[in-house]
Amino acid sequence: MPIVQISPDRKNSSDCLNYLDISPQQKEAVLLLHGLGATGASWQLQIEALQTAGMRIIAPDLPGFGNSKYNSPTWSIRGVADILAQMMKNLVDQPVAVVGISMGGVIALQMGIDHPALVDRLVLVNTFARFRPDSIKGWLYFLHRAVLVSARGVAAQAPYVAKRIFPDPGQEMLRYILVDQILKSDPRVYRSAMRSLALFDSTRRLTSIKKAVLVISGECDTTIPVKIQRQLVERIPKARQVVIPQGGHAVIVDQPSIFNRVLLEFLQEPLTSTG
Repeated sequence: MPIVQISPDRKNSSDCLNYLDISPQQKEAVLLLHGLGATGASWQLQIEALQTAGMRIIAPDLPGFGNSKYNSPTWSIRGVADILAQMMKNLVDQPVAVVGISMGGVIALQMGIDHPALVDRLVLVNTFARFRPDSIKGWLYFLHRAVLVSARGVAAQAPYVAKRIFPDPGQEMLRYILVDQILKSDPRVYRSAMRSLALFDSTRRLTSIKKAVLVISGECDTTIPVKIQRQLVERIPKARQVVIPQGGHAVIVDQPSIFNRVLLEFLQEPLTSTG
């Protein structure tokens, strides 16, 4: 996995971003951003489809996750979007498609708002502009996670999260993989990311996004319900939504064939305007 040194404040040279860069000879690139606690490797079921379609795939471990180090004093959605924008300026010379799931989708959304010149189009997977659970069960789930992380650390809540995302008995191996990825996270960054996601609110700026946007939602997502994701479509001028049947929060893993088809159809559409 190649490594690029990115220092968000130009002072801490110990920060570095690890990323997959597959088929770098291809002109058309797609940036893939993973969810909270995961890594760039979580996109492995999309890589072959994207590579076959003739695309360059760039999939980083976001700062503080996987093998990416982050020692700066603060971590924020906007700060990470800035880091990724600098990385893409170093790697490519034209706008790219940005695809993000969950936390990665929130960061992709921030990139679309703050760095529109770097973004060709956006794919927001199980993502939100402002998240407030729509049920008591939803509030209790996130409250339980917050208590576990604060009182007992990231490792204590990893199996709880994995069970929620992969609830079926046949998904035991997927739960094991997710727990292993979460345990690689910097605990300080993980906690900061949870706070940043809880406070994130881009609803007032959604109308400023002029790029084509596809919102992909898992029908059975119990973390970010479909109706919360629909708010993105209601506010972003060129957005539309596709709901994948039986897809959960990790729709890129539990429904990869349908997801890949929907993703490629959108990425291969000709743009009517650069926005």
